[in-house]
Amino acid sequence: MLPNSAVRSPDASLVAKERWDALTIDDRQGFAPICPDFVIEVRPKSDDLNNLKDKMKEYRDNGTRLGWLIDRAGQQVFIYRENGSIEIKQGDSVTLSGEDILSEFSISLPL
Repeated sequence: MLPNSAVRSPDASLVAKERWDALTIDDRQGFAPICPDFVIEVRPKSDDLNNLKDKMKEYRDNGTRLGWLIDRAGQQVFIYRENGSIEIKQGDSVTLSGEDILSEFSISLPL
């Protein structure tokens, strides 16, 4: 559950351990009242890209520090950063980095 009260379920997410540990045991059940530090959304062909972009902005506006919107149909990845920037990587294959959230994580994705 995001600070704006929206309940979201990204395809993948990460919450820093110290932030997770600060929640009560009751808060950890179901949809925890915390915004992930890192989210990944993968666009199915049936989903509208603009709706997913709005969802990624909502994550960022509520505290997500890094987000990837993977659009395989469009052969692109949108990288949302906490500073408000959005980087677009395109091509047959892209390499993504966890940046300062997961500094040792990187992945090459065929699009």
